[in-house]
Amino acid sequence: MRRQRRTKIVATLGPASSEPAQIARLFEAGADVFRINMSHTPPDRMRALVRAIRDVETDHGRPIAVLVDLQGPKLRIGAFASDAVTLTKGAQFALDADAAPGTAERVHLPHPEILAALEPGHTLLLDDGKIRLTAVETSRERALTRVEVGGKLTARKGVSLPDTTISASALTPKDRSDLEAALDAGIDWVGLSFIQRPEDIAEAKKIARGRAAVMAKIEKPQAVTRLGEIMDITDSLMVARGDLGVEMPLERVPGVQKQITRAARGAGKPVVVATQMLESMIAAPVPTRAEVSDVATAIFEGADAIMLSAESAAGQYPTEAVATMNRIAEEVESDPTYRAIIHAQRTDPEATGADAIAAASRQIAETLDLSAVVCWTSSGATALRVARERPEPPTVAISPNLATGRRLAVVWGVHCVVAEDAHDQDDMVNRACRIAFKEGFAKSGERVIIVAGVPLGTPGATNMLRIAYVGQAAIEGD
Repeated sequence: MRRQRRTKIVATLGPASSEPAQIARLFEAGADVFRINMSHTPPDRMRALVRAIRDVETDHGRPIAVLVDLQGPKLRIGAFASDAVTLTKGAQFALDADAAPGTAERVHLPHPEILAALEPGHTLLLDDGKIRLTAVETSRERALTRVEVGGKLTARKGVSLPDTTISASALTPKDRSDLEAALDAGIDWVGLSFIQRPEDIAEAKKIARGRAAVMAKIEKPQAVTRLGEIMDITDSLMVARGDLGVEMPLERVPGVQKQITRAARGAGKPVVVATQMLESMIAAPVPTRAEVSDVATAIFEGADAIMLSAESAAGQYPTEAVATMNRIAEEVESDPTYRAIIHAQRTDPEATGADAIAAASRQIAETLDLSAVVCWTSSGATALRVARERPEPPTVAISPNLATGRRLAVVWGVHCVVAEDAHDQDDMVNRACRIAFKEGFAKSGERVIIVAGVPLGTPGATNMLRIAYVGQAAIEGD
């Protein structure tokens, strides 16, 4: 099941794609990672979906990643005495700790942590940014605001705080319960919502204890401001453009997307670009030209993965959406300008042996026109460093750990094969050649470059390069 592209595809499961046969069709159409959104999925349903994905994995003999996306805190206003109120531009409107039904002058804000953190001049966005308020006077009991953009407001609409860092944890009690259930189910990646600071990720990693890798969803301006610190601790990032577009001006989002994508590549950590990529395919069998360009831009930028949300979860054409994204990726990556753009974005390797070896493997493979870069990797670190270099030849990762193979399913260009660890260097070379041949990456008489760590099986000890011919003896296993 070799993909003819390097960029990976994440497909969200939902009502339109929760049956085992449909999940199999999505994988065959091009999905490499399946996302389960815990905002809409109870734990029992999540476990059933994981089992169905694992069955598809077994049937096709390919590692598949499961990403469980935690809901995160939901900040909402209280109820009104009437069905709705209308806020007028320039009027004053209060949000307070009083649980009484709201009026056109005030409403309950059942989040004391917001009232404690708000300061005069801070912006509050209600109902996905349709209503915009500016705080004038603040206290722990009440925030008096001025209406900047008014309109109709109904009960329990969401509150966004682009200027305010609140003390609440990114993990709610529901998130903690969902995370434990997901870890018990054997998922591979956990997506964290409402990230404001690196401590939010540390909290989740402490619970996960290595059982799953952590993907930080960058959806708040506070996270963009502290991107470097977050990058240091997270395993991966997601550009959550929907929420970013609510909490900051829409025209800033494309630039932030590029900033995050390039920073992640520089750090050698996978980055997923998400939200509204093929939105019109929720109801139509073909996307708009603008959507195709949007997907192509993320691919040209070198994103590890591109994601479908409602298109595959609740749309009328889930398989077609995945297939369309697959075709776009294949076409972009065959464009003559693609390699030039990817090369121009390359940064110098970090001053470590592993990075130097990875950079050298890419340069040697391209200079000698080798058929593949084959990585022996226990933890996945070697494959990540090679993928950071975006080599022109395909990257084949061989790992004895199925969990590693699954996590690498989100990484640019990495085709992972789960196999028994090598016994010695001769066995390592012979089996690397055999697997490259069997998986369709090299023919007899061609050469591959092998990257590994010696002693074998030592995590993080990438220190060896070997160029090898794919000969008949290696192919036959002699």
